[in-house]
Amino acid sequence: MPPAADSLPAAEPGIMLIAAGRGESNYWRDIWRYRELMGFLAWRDVAVRYKQSVLGAGWAIFQPAVTLAVFTFIFGKLAQMPSGDVPYPLLVMAGLLPWQLFANTLSGTGSSLVSNTHLISKVYFPRLLVPLSSVAVALVDFGIVAVLTAAMFAWYGVLPGPEIVFLPLFVLLALLAAFGAGLWLSALTVRYRDFRFIVPFLLQVGLFLTPVGFSTGNVPNWREIFALNPMVGVIDGFRWCLLGGTHTVHVPGLINGIVVSLLLLATGIWYFRRTERSFADII
Repeated sequence: MPPAADSLPAAEPGIMLIAAGRGESNYWRDIWRYRELMGFLAWRDVAVRYKQSVLGAGWAIFQPAVTLAVFTFIFGKLAQMPSGDVPYPLLVMAGLLPWQLFANTLSGTGSSLVSNTHLISKVYFPRLLVPLSSVAVALVDFGIVAVLTAAMFAWYGVLPGPEIVFLPLFVLLALLAAFGAGLWLSALTVRYRDFRFIVPFLLQVGLFLTPVGFSTGNVPNWREIFALNPMVGVIDGFRWCLLGGTHTVHVPGLINGIVVSLLLLATGIWYFRRTERSFADII
């Protein structure tokens, strides 16, 4: 039998101790202890994603660029939806930026455990580190798309106002919603592999149920229903930060986004920790 967690010697500084039986009493301490492992997993995923690819990191720009063109044509040209006093591509990009962060985080987190089967089935470490590393990868893609967004704003000669200082808060809110939902999906995917196919479908549908290609002000009769989607408040917040006072934050949507995001995070951690012991046995 492996020694009890309390009888294990303390790890020396700079040494990562991987041993069975430390998952309960030292779990949250181990999250910090094994931070280097999380960094390694994140770096590996970034390197694998762009290794031997023609466009390299350009793939992070290709998808939002195509979506931007399609949404601008459909909603801006065909549907003639108003965009206020800003060019329609900027309105779309200000909504697409947080959506890409949410979608990449949710997708990466949801499939993270199954993608690391060989590691989870062999050694002990806090399994929560695996979905956390996916958040780091999503932030890399977010930084690349943010550069594209900045270039577009410079091209159109639009400069964000002082509201830009609140942008990190909305980035955090998007991460909380995606990570909380991703924890549910990652744990469920271990037991029910069907969720690997459900997640892409949910993201495809969610893209059109989220005001990415249009302003929430264009659908006033449906605004309260839209507020049930936590990303509505996030996108409104991004547009307020990037486009100024002409795009205000819908307060009910923002409050709903905060409540739902925190609820998803709390219940996601609870369910993940509840099912974590069985991951190595059934994965």
